[in-house]
Amino acid sequence: MALKIGIRQLVSAANQKIRTLTLDEARAMLDQPDVQFVDIRDPRELEREGTIPGAFHAPRGMLEFWVDPESPYYKPIFGQDKTFVLYCAGGLRSALSTATLQDMGLPKICHIAGGFGAWKQGGGDVVPYARPSKV
Repeated sequence: MALKIGIRQLVSAANQKIRTLTLDEARAMLDQPDVQFVDIRDPRELEREGTIPGAFHAPRGMLEFWVDPESPYYKPIFGQDKTFVLYCAGGLRSALSTATLQDMGLPKICHIAGGFGAWKQGGGDVVPYARPSKV
């Protein structure tokens, strides 16, 4: 079966309508109080490789549900007046996620070109991931 649209086309279309940060731009935004980095990788990736300091973990599979205030899974962090900087391992999932959240109406959303891999390779700060404890 041939697909009508493949992943390359989806990511290309997403990248045409979203803001993509260079590594230097992302680094400059890291400690700003009006910016929230969001790691959308799978928990196993975070446990294996670490994460960007101060990043909020929102797994890709739950992202839309956590952003929508009408969802029973809504996370109030996404209601804050901040710029959200998404990243995944290589920039593909985060490009698609950024486009989706932009389509949903999240006003200040962007992602990092090359994702966590580029961040780490470029010497960006990385901290071990601490899985949140269940209450």
